[in-house]
Amino acid sequence: MATNNKPANQLRCGNIKATIWENVSENGPFFSTTFSRPFKDQSGAWRNGTSFGLNDLEALVTVVREAKEWISAHALKH
Repeated sequence: MATNNKPANQLRCGNIKATIWENVSENGPFFSTTFSRPFKDQSGAWRNGTSFGLNDLEALVTVVREAKEWISAHALKH
């Protein structure tokens, strides 16, 4: 399985980001999604977290739905 270096799409709601990746397997292309929340660490550098607090969950639900719709629409084209 190979993954492109560039995301197929990125969706945002508030601080939450969904990154959609197009992957290729022996059965053809498919999409996968990662979810993240940017934050600054103690040194002031930006990092991406993958855990979500209560205040993040509504935005997470929103980007999950949007990612599902995007993948469904684009999977039909393949």
